[in-house]
Amino acid sequence: IIQWNPDEPTFIVNALAPAEVSKVVLDEEAGRVEVVVPDEQLSLAIGRRGQNVRLASQLTGWQIDIITEAQDSERRQKEFTERTQLFQEALDVDEVIAQLLVTEGFATVEDLAYVEPYEISDIEGFDEETAEELQARARDFLDRQAAELDAKRKELGVEDGVLDVPGVTLPIAVALGEGGVKTVEDLADLATDEIRGGYEVRGGERVKVPGVLESFNLAQEDAELLILQARVAAGWIDASELPQPEPEYEEEAEYAEGEYDPEAVFSGGGADGDEGREHAELPAGEAEVFAEDLEQSRDA
Repeated sequence: IIQWNPDEPTFIVNALAPAEVSKVVLDEEAGRVEVVVPDEQLSLAIGRRGQNVRLASQLTGWQIDIITEAQDSERRQKEFTERTQLFQEALDVDEVIAQLLVTEGFATVEDLAYVEPYEISDIEGFDEETAEELQARARDFLDRQAAELDAKRKELGVEDGVLDVPGVTLPIAVALGEGGVKTVEDLADLATDEIRGGYEVRGGERVKVPGVLESFNLAQEDAELLILQARVAAGWIDASELPQPEPEYEEEAEYAEGEYDPEAVFSGGGADGDEGREHAELPAGEAEVFAEDLEQSRDA
């Protein structure tokens, strides 16, 4: 017997009992949930031939992926390293500054470029001038990147009208071009599986077929909407045929999408209540050196 709970993370934890759950990470757009369990609990959580996780998926309506704490830690370390390298190259800063930005919660150059300046200047050792310089470098990088992507799009023969389709960004336009989708009509003619990827039977075997935008991890609904928007742009259907957004209702309990601590549920708490970023401390002397480097960069 599984105890029902209107709170989805709690219900997922209950559905996987008696396995212990360390963390639940929801991706509402994709309809997926990632469950982190202690290493020794993996077999118990999955069950014989996957029956436990399969039953939990059926009961909750979520696609459930289970990983161990060791796998979660390894992935986080890899993400930390990749983001550090990204900031070093994009902003032309040293490793210490790049690591500090990652520790502060910045994941992409876009995050840094468009946040309120105080979110950067409030970091220990930074000031308004430092924040202004970092954001200027971030925006310059994004401008260069956009120019390169647009040049590649044109080289691939993707028409300008594709960019006018709501939901199509420059990276998406380039990926479409690489997949042979070059006109609005080409995009409008796609099936959802051709965008997201899927499976088909060949010679009696189930074979994975990649989608042109599979790397973007679009949700089923987003892929469908992208195709419909292209059909509107192509004049195949009227805009009135697009699905209307559901009205938003204020939830009684507020749970942020992302990490969820199941222990808080059983202690009467809710989702992770941390507000803002926990500020990492810049090593002594590094702030002054970094400020001097930025000053010299501006003078140059």
